[in-house]
Amino acid sequence: MTRHIRRAAAFCLLLMLALALNATRIQVFQNDTYDDNPANRRQTIARYAQERGDIYVDGRPITGSVDTGEQLRYERTYKNGPLYAPVTGYASQTYGSTLLEGAADPLLSGTDPQLAPFPLVDGVARVRRPGGAVHTTIAPSVQQAAYTALGDKQGAVAALDPTTGRILALVSTPSYDPGLLSGNGTSEAQHWTTLNNAASKPMLNRAIGQTYPPGSAFKVVTAAAALDAGVVTDLDAKTRSPAPFTLPGTSTKLTNEVEGCKNASLRYAFEWSCNTVFANLGARVGLEGLVGTAERFGFNDSDLRIPSRVAKSNLDREMDPASVALSAIGQYDTTATPLQMAMVAAAVANNGDLKSPHLVDRTTDASGRTVSTTHPSSLRQTFNPGTASLLRELMVGVVEDGTGSNAAIRGAVVGGKTGTAQHGIGNVGLPYAWFISWAQAEGDPQPGVAVAVVVEDAAADREDISGGGSAAPIARAVMRAALAL
Repeated sequence: MTRHIRRAAAFCLLLMLALALNATRIQVFQNDTYDDNPANRRQTIARYAQERGDIYVDGRPITGSVDTGEQLRYERTYKNGPLYAPVTGYASQTYGSTLLEGAADPLLSGTDPQLAPFPLVDGVARVRRPGGAVHTTIAPSVQQAAYTALGDKQGAVAALDPTTGRILALVSTPSYDPGLLSGNGTSEAQHWTTLNNAASKPMLNRAIGQTYPPGSAFKVVTAAAALDAGVVTDLDAKTRSPAPFTLPGTSTKLTNEVEGCKNASLRYAFEWSCNTVFANLGARVGLEGLVGTAERFGFNDSDLRIPSRVAKSNLDREMDPASVALSAIGQYDTTATPLQMAMVAAAVANNGDLKSPHLVDRTTDASGRTVSTTHPSSLRQTFNPGTASLLRELMVGVVEDGTGSNAAIRGAVVGGKTGTAQHGIGNVGLPYAWFISWAQAEGDPQPGVAVAVVVEDAAADREDISGGGSAAPIARAVMRAALAL
């Protein structure tokens, strides 16, 4: 009898050991599989069981949380939602999170290991800390000025501090209220369908998520390439540019919208946007020189994060000579985000030293302890300081003597470049009007703001009128707010 009891006890012990091993296998080695199973709602319930950390602008929260009393307890709320939607994105119980809400989600939701004094212990115990806070670089007066100036136009504004890379404004219009998508009910589904089906695409972040042909605004890049390569050494010397200009290897003739472009100097061609001169300069600089300069400005960079992902601005690395000439005037396959073109203006303003654009100044935990801080850093030296000085001179000439007079500000030195890009089959679409610029207040040692504006539905079709008439006044309002003039 004793022998049978021992065998039964040994068998039971073996079963208990097998059960323990299986429990260990499931809880330790397969926990991620069960955590990520769509049928497991515990993670989701835990995620929304506490308030989400907030996003701040100038020390004030622009987000919040509301207790719904439901199983998914807390929903995200937004203050001035349409104004800041291109910055925050949305945090939805149904559709996930985007932009800053998405990029900073671990910190805001309390799962970031940086929030825990003992990350390993918290990971094993599955402790969820209170959500941290994200403090942005956005200047509320600059953001509001851009949003108001755009009004009911379809377009975008990006504004930077050229000496630090701090993003002062990111605006995209038309916009939407992210709070409409926060919950998980039928109203959120209806809003989602309505917003996604809207012809005006209010959920499209035109400032960092959409690229446009930059048109003549790209001539800043072409001028930089020509000056750095020594193709042009004197701003006032004739450039030996025929008008019309025959694209290399073709019989296609390129013309101008203004008079006086034949053999015009770089200064005149820049101020009045002579296509023939810049196409000729692009052909002389060549593919390698033009692409190399553009990439130093940030074109063809698919890894730019602010920390939200920024769409890649494009300049083809393989082109025939005719396409190089067209690319030099911002046409062919050349495309850019407004943020990219603001970076172009910022590099000129900061002596060729292009700072990394960033949207987050610092992050903190729920008690206010600093978790991380963003320090200004150089992305790259785009061109030599001598070229920067000449480019600033050219851009000031556009505002004082050329097509950008609508951007002039009393009490400040302003440099700019207008541009219009035709689009659509046969160029039948309304042109995109561009204005990129920088401004320096009297008495300040260096420029305080760089801006790019794009307006999709410009009413005019001439580069010097459309960019200067539709986009330049918007840039002026933004620069005035940034300089507090």
